[in-house]
Amino acid sequence: MNTKNLILGFAISLTILSCNKEDNGSAISADDAKVSTKIDAMNDDVSSIVEEQEMNTYANAANGKTSDLGQSELTSCATITRVPAFGTPPTIGQTVTKTIDFGSGCTLNNGNVVSGRIIITFVFQPEATSHTITYSFDNFFHNGIEFNGDKTFTRTMITTVANPTPHPQVTMTMDMTATLPSGADYHRVGTRVREIIEGFGTEVIADNIYKITGNWQTTGPNGGTQTSTITEALHVKMSCIAVNKPLIVSGIITIVRNSTTATLDFGDGTCDNLAVFTVNGNSYNIVLGN
Repeated sequence: MNTKNLILGFAISLTILSCNKEDNGSAISADDAKVSTKIDAMNDDVSSIVEEQEMNTYANAANGKTSDLGQSELTSCATITRVPAFGTPPTIGQTVTKTIDFGSGCTLNNGNVVSGRIIITFVFQPEATSHTITYSFDNFFHNGIEFNGDKTFTRTMITTVANPTPHPQVTMTMDMTATLPSGADYHRVGTRVREIIEGFGTEVIADNIYKITGNWQTTGPNGGTQTSTITEALHVKMSCIAVNKPLIVSGIITIVRNSTTATLDFGDGTCDNLAVFTVNGNSYNIVLGN
C-alpha cells in the first residue's frame, strides 16, 4: 500500500478533489481540497457556538451569556447582545434574537479567526422537548472565507438503549455558500446529526463525548458535485482539546465523486491529530489541524 503524509488543515470530510476531475472535465486544484476542509471547520465552530447560546438562555433566562469562556469556543473579543435585552427574562412563546458580534477579527479558543456577526433566532419554550433555532450570517468570515446562507438547528431531548437518560440530539440542516477571496463559490447542502452520549448534565465540558452522523453534497465553482456520507459514526471527545485541537477520534466518512469512492478513517479513539484517507487503493496519513 502506498502511504504518504499530507497536511490539509482541519478535515471533517476530506474530499477526493485532487484525485479526480470535475463533471465537466476540468482539473481540480489542491486549493479546492483545502476549501472543503475549511467549510467543515466553519460548520463545527458555528454549530458549537449556536447550540451553546441557545442552551444558555434556558440555563439562565435573565442573563444567558457565556459565563465560563474556558468551557466555550468563544473568547472575550466576542460581543453578545439579545432581544429581549439581558436582565429581562423572555416570556414563554416570545421570540428571542441573539447576535454574536466578532468585530473586525476575533480568535476563537481553538485558534480559528472569525469576523462579522452570527444572528440566531428561536422561540422561548422552556418546557418543550424539541427546539428549533434559525441562524444567519452578516458579513461573516471564518479564516478569511466569507459564508452566506440561512441554516436551521433542531435540538431534541431523546432516550436510547445505550443512554436511557434524556439527553440532547441536534440536527443541523445546511444550505450555504462559501466564497473565497478570489470570488470562487462552493455550495454545501446536507444534514448533520450530533448526539451527546456521555457527560450531559455535568458542570464541565471536558467529559462530553458526541456521536455524529449525516451526509452532504458540495458543488464547486465549475459545477462538479461530490457526496460525503458518515458510514461509521464519528466520535468527538472534548477531553482531547488538552492534547490536540482536532477532537474527532474515530469514525469513517465515505466520499463519492463520479465513479470513484474514497474513505476517511479517523482512527481507534486515541486523542491524536491523524486520519487515514484511502482512494484508488492508496492510503494517505492526514495530519489534522487548524
